[in-house]
Amino acid sequence: MEFSREELAEARRQIGSILHKLRETIRTFEAKEEPQRYKSQITLARRRVEAFTIARELIERELRGVPEERGGGA
Repeated sequence: MEFSREELAEARRQIGSILHKLRETIRTFEAKEEPQRYKSQITLARRRVEAFTIARELIERELRGVPEERGGGA
C-alpha cells in the first residue's frame, strides 16, 4: 500500500502526540502514592511507547527514502 508524504507526516505527528501522552501517563502512575498498584498499567504504557517509537522510526525511514532492511533468514 502506498502512502503520500502528507499522510506519512500526519501519521508521524499523531504518533508523536500519543507518545507524549503515554509518557505523561507513565509519570503520573509512577508518582502515585503506591505505584506498585499500577504496575500492569505502567507496563502496558511502556510497551505501547516502545511499539509507537518503532512505528515512528519506520515512518521516518519511509519519509527519508531509506530502503527497508531485511533480516538474515529464519
